[in-house]
Amino acid sequence: MAYANGWAAINLQMPARVPRIEFDAERHWELVTTVTGIDVNFASVPSRQQQAQKAFMQAWNYDLQLMPLIGENELDAKRTKMGHGTYLAGGGDFDNNIHSPFCDPEEVLSFDPRETYGSKNESELIARFNAHYQTQCREYPDLVNTTGTYVTLFSGLIAIFGWDLFLMAGGLAPERLGAVAQRYAEWMQPYYNALAASDAPLIYSHDDIVWTTGAVFHPEWYRKYIFPNYQKYYAPLIEAGKKVIFIADGNYTQFVDDIAATGAHGFFFEPLTDLKYIVEHYGQTHIIIGNVDTRVLLTGTKIQIQQEVERCLNLGKKCPGYFIGVTNMIPSNTPVENALYYNEFYEKLCWR
Repeated sequence: MAYANGWAAINLQMPARVPRIEFDAERHWELVTTVTGIDVNFASVPSRQQQAQKAFMQAWNYDLQLMPLIGENELDAKRTKMGHGTYLAGGGDFDNNIHSPFCDPEEVLSFDPRETYGSKNESELIARFNAHYQTQCREYPDLVNTTGTYVTLFSGLIAIFGWDLFLMAGGLAPERLGAVAQRYAEWMQPYYNALAASDAPLIYSHDDIVWTTGAVFHPEWYRKYIFPNYQKYYAPLIEAGKKVIFIADGNYTQFVDDIAATGAHGFFFEPLTDLKYIVEHYGQTHIIIGNVDTRVLLTGTKIQIQQEVERCLNLGKKCPGYFIGVTNMIPSNTPVENALYYNEFYEKLCWR
């Protein structure tokens, strides 16, 4: 039933149960053990971890899985390493390798992705996307699955240059940085052409265009160099009958209308982006995913957790394509009792 429920929402058909997506709750090993009874932790063998994760996702009624294929590794030929703080249980993701192959803003402003990464063969890209999507469907047949890109445009430039030089280049020469963004978008376009020809009916398009306070650069810079390229990306997908979910962290409320105008069929967003605005303007026409505040689960009381679920469901229940979910993530330091209470209250209120 999870697939049918999720697919109905993707097609704006108002399923009886508000569907659900979560991020990293299935890697919160103490929570997974509590819910499934399978003793598992960060040191368990991968097969046992996957067994427990699948049992957990079924117990918690996941309906959708957002999973990209094309991430920062696609840019390994030349990109900045920014390190990584400890997030996962056991600290296996900690990385203090920080360096950049770029020395100054001029190198950023002169960069041509095609010269570094080469031209992409569309047939090979189609095969890669199909293999990724089919693997997801095989491993998670009860879920609506996706494939797509993480380093779509803005996030790709961050990954290549790192924040410091990226911001310096934008401050010194915004038009020239816009030309770099244009070259990157042209290099990325074959990926979207391939997605249009792939088997996947639902496409993941991630781009962290903002931070917690909103736009990084002047809004008109985005309207000149970012959103027109999204429209070019999405045009072949729309023509092929695919649906596109736009995904970004931070607060992108000021750009919701711009993103909708590119042809995106849905929005995934953190609690910093205004759910009420999106519901009022796009609640009957677009897929809407997320907005439960992970900070409430991390430090809140039961009453506060209840109020947060009520806030989202009171708005989302009236929308045929709404998926509830905790954004950004349910990390392993979330108190188990808080996560369990969140689930309990979702189950009480999820029926329309």
